[in-house]
Amino acid sequence: MLELVIFVTLLGLGYGVGSYREKNHYADLAVREQALGHITVFDHKLPADHGFQAGGDLVVGNVVVSSDYFKTVVATIKKFFGGRLRSYETLLERGRREAILRMKQMAKEQGADCIYNVRFETAATSQGASNTLSSVEVLVYGSAVRR
Repeated sequence: MLELVIFVTLLGLGYGVGSYREKNHYADLAVREQALGHITVFDHKLPADHGFQAGGDLVVGNVVVSSDYFKTVVATIKKFFGGRLRSYETLLERGRREAILRMKQMAKEQGADCIYNVRFETAATSQGASNTLSSVEVLVYGSAVRR
């Protein structure tokens, strides 16, 4: 009986705290994306516009995002039945957006206004019970140039 109470308490805490933190993170991402919106990002090997300076400085954004207990439990149940794992989709989306913002911030500090040849790397940094994903690392990098 005590184990069930602990499980339900952790589930409730995971849902409440996880939802609160995720909501705040999305709001913070929106504000920072608007502030850094002038820095263009694309995956082409070279800038299409020749108005940019030659070369480019390496800029990197890296983040590790963890899943809360509630999402881990929900994903484990969904994994049993199959289908989309939306709880992990939000985890990856937040990780990608945060990594891009950190890369853009680094470009801004170097005076750049464009990042080209952008690449993503993603890795699961730890796995919980039953091979469930509990945290993910997102690394994004590119070459920053200025006009």
